[in-house]
Amino acid sequence: MVEFPHAAALSSLLTAVALLAVGCSSTAAQHESAGTEMLTVSVKETLPFDDTSFTQGLEVAPDGTLYVATGMEGESRIYRTSAQGEELASEDLEPDFFGEGITRVGDHLWQLTWQNNTAIKRDADTLAELERTSFDGEGWGLCHRQDANEVIFSDGTAELRRMDPDTLTERERFTVTRGGQPLEGINELECVGDDIYANIFTTTDIVRIDAETGSVEALIDASAVPNNASPDPNHVLNGIAFIPNSGNEFYLTGKRWPDMYRVTFEPK
Repeated sequence: MVEFPHAAALSSLLTAVALLAVGCSSTAAQHESAGTEMLTVSVKETLPFDDTSFTQGLEVAPDGTLYVATGMEGESRIYRTSAQGEELASEDLEPDFFGEGITRVGDHLWQLTWQNNTAIKRDADTLAELERTSFDGEGWGLCHRQDANEVIFSDGTAELRRMDPDTLTERERFTVTRGGQPLEGINELECVGDDIYANIFTTTDIVRIDAETGSVEALIDASAVPNNASPDPNHVLNGIAFIPNSGNEFYLTGKRWPDMYRVTFEPK
């Protein structure tokens, strides 16, 4: 039986997840009154994916190849692959590391670990380790805001951190809110312009967050995206990657999912 990742945070998230579920079942008028746009996922293409990958981070490189970071102690690695599944490079983490989110910053990328307080800086092409740095608390997700010269860092709470893109030194923190209330369980991240997309831990919901204010602008219901992974409570949606020069297209996948989906987010 696989130990449920982020179990230490699970009990603190139950109330928040329940509240989110209630929100998802309420009327459109109630959502509009809360100032949240309601969106759904439209699947445009289904692509093969490595069903052994306990996906913790997903990102598309400028040349269209993908970076995938995986978790679980003794299994964590980072690899680069084509969208069709041809593996191009791979690096394993140390056996006692549980890999988490990644993001590319120019010619390097950052990879988090969950409870090891360690971030690894890697060459963006070869994935070779360049250096390491430490951070406080847990590491969950990362994304790079190029125009703002910052990396956004999640730790499973309602707080996000603004980090230096070269050193991963923390600059400040801000709170993600929906309807004025903190939204817990912010997990895997993707930065697109002035927005941050994040999946909510243990759910099929994705939120679009204003990167300056922390306010949730949109709630994306991804429950219709097929989950063809083997039955296991761990095998949830986890992997959001914007496709450059596509307009409004993303890749979505999950933990040990055999499929990756090219999608758009549309009005519900």
